[in-house]
Amino acid sequence: MTGWYVGFAIGIAVVLVVVALVVPILVLAHRIGKQAPAIDAALQDAERNTRPLADLATTVEHADVITAGLRRGRGRLGG
Repeated sequence: MTGWYVGFAIGIAVVLVVVALVVPILVLAHRIGKQAPAIDAALQDAERNTRPLADLATTVEHADVITAGLRRGRGRLGG
């Protein structure tokens, strides 16, 4: 019977170790799940607020054209 007791004790110890490792992971996953909607909303706000930056290259191109025209005009006027 001693073998059964030792095996039973080892089995309980293994289960307790697994539970001790899995419970913190599940708690953390639950916390992340509760925060996910707020994170998603913040990311959507950030995307909406930075969307105009996509047109920045076009703005820079137009500014280059304008400044090149100003340089040509200044050169023609002798300045």
